[in-house]
Amino acid sequence: MYRARWHHVSYEFADLRELLAKATPPRAGDALAGIGARSATENVAAKMALADVPLARFLCEAVVPYEEDEVTRLIIDGHDAAAFAPVSHLTVGGFRDWLLSDAVDGAVLGALAPGLTPEMVAAVSKIMRNQDLILAARKVHLVTRFRNSIGLPGRLSVRLQPNHPTDDRRGIAASIVDGLLYGCGDAVIGVNPASDNVGRIVELLCMLDDIVARFAIPTQSCVLTHVTTTLEAIGRGAPVDLVFQSIGGTQAVNTSFGVTLALLEEARAAALALRRGTVGDNVMYFETGQGSALSADAHHGVDQQTLEARAYAVARRFAPLLVNTVVGFIGPEYLYDGKQIIRAGLEDHFCGKLLGLPMGCDVCYTNHAEADQDDMDVLLTLLGAAGVTFVMGVPGADDIMLNYQSTSFHDALYLRDVLSLRPAPEFAAWLARMGIADDAGRLLPEAPTRRLLEHVGGLAP
Repeated sequence: MYRARWHHVSYEFADLRELLAKATPPRAGDALAGIGARSATENVAAKMALADVPLARFLCEAVVPYEEDEVTRLIIDGHDAAAFAPVSHLTVGGFRDWLLSDAVDGAVLGALAPGLTPEMVAAVSKIMRNQDLILAARKVHLVTRFRNSIGLPGRLSVRLQPNHPTDDRRGIAASIVDGLLYGCGDAVIGVNPASDNVGRIVELLCMLDDIVARFAIPTQSCVLTHVTTTLEAIGRGAPVDLVFQSIGGTQAVNTSFGVTLALLEEARAAALALRRGTVGDNVMYFETGQGSALSADAHHGVDQQTLEARAYAVARRFAPLLVNTVVGFIGPEYLYDGKQIIRAGLEDHFCGKLLGLPMGCDVCYTNHAEADQDDMDVLLTLLGAAGVTFVMGVPGADDIMLNYQSTSFHDALYLRDVLSLRPAPEFAAWLARMGIADDAGRLLPEAPTRRLLEHVGGLAP
């Protein structure tokens, strides 16, 4: 039992699961699940009680039962007690103060990451202001590599997302050219396919590989199909760079996605065996989003933000190149408006960074949410200040296949310009060699548009 007193009223919380839920900033999904705070005063009382909880308590009280959930077993069995030792004496509130102190830098947090559990970082995020989340997260720079180096200080990468509603190869290729000419694509050129047909997936993989190879682009490609489809494509000899999969924070939600930890390990081994990386071997790409467990009725009464952090424990196990929180994609049933989306994006980025992940964010919303592009501009800028690893580059910021609003190639240029950020170094050098950008990263007016478009013309079926 956890207790707090606020405004002459005593509040009691039966267990950590209830305490974490009641301490979470207002969230549509938690209200839908009936687990959020019933009033602002109860929310404050829960934060006060949570601040006094020792971090070590999270190692002996699981929010999802150990016996029932392989994600919980992964978290507990994989905990690094030696890495945890420097903060093992702290409470959640003390941990917040420690994170924000000048004595703590990226090297300290990098060494600490294996000793932190998702529940610890979710807990401390719940008692932090937005500026706290930004200040702590920007200390961490986690570098991952495949054909370039992502996450270095002073760098911002972009996933070039050239989706098409019918998987038309010329349409996809035209969007790729558009993105490349705006200096985007160093995180990955990643297509969400409209079809899960293995033959079509192999065609798309070959097309992406042809573009990357033809122009010697130091980047990686990915078709964001189900992991089992990617495994079948590998079996057919397809040129797979990265294995993609959506994941969640409980075994039950991963089962709803059709995946297990063992299946993810099999897929990673298959991708590693291809040896397609040139500067590194981070071969996994994961996407997550607050509310996925609730939408699958797989939340165990745990708040959606804590479950999101638990998804990062799954990602961490497989040393990914990229982890992307698709923060507003699931809809207003889970994140109602721009304020909730902004807060969730900062929480996700902070929690992922503290757990040692290369965090990106799809700064996005659905058309029926109480949000607009001004909200996305705010979140994009805040994440840039917080040291986000990568963001999305979607033609016109409007994904015509997935039917949601994201960030555009122009938005990525804005963020790089206002914060003096550059693409991944290998990709920046390629942009200069191709005459797309100068040595300072500024786009050139005489880019090789004709040469790229002529190649697109040769991609017709």
